[in-house]
Amino acid sequence: MRKSIIIDTGVLVAFLMPSDKYHQWAVSSLANVNYPILTCEAVLTEVCFLLQRVHAGREKVLQLVKQGYIEIPFCLSEEIEAIEKLMHRYQSVPISLADACLVRMAENYDDNSVMTLDSDFRIYRKHRNQEIPVIMPDITK
Repeated sequence: MRKSIIIDTGVLVAFLMPSDKYHQWAVSSLANVNYPILTCEAVLTEVCFLLQRVHAGREKVLQLVKQGYIEIPFCLSEEIEAIEKLMHRYQSVPISLADACLVRMAENYDDNSVMTLDSDFRIYRKHRNQEIPVIMPDITK
């Protein structure tokens, strides 16, 4: 079954870096989703930073946006109060701006799962107490 997803930084980095230990998992997982996949600008900022020393890494992620594989429906200025509340609620984790945006997106796009390598998404909750559906590799191996 193909799923619509919200994608996190680590998965995009793994997808674009063949040397990443989760590369194969990311490639095979992204073969089974509906496009476009959703994310936020904070995630893309992190991805571009992490790929700055990878040949054409930043260009490849921007091409995914340009070609319509990735869509950015999230506007931080419209969601700032909700983001501030999430960052305050999870300050002990601590939560990054990108993760807070993805949690908020999970609230706004209720039928989507978050594809991530970040186990903190097992802690985060949407709408205060609802588990966020996640797609992630079994990292206990």
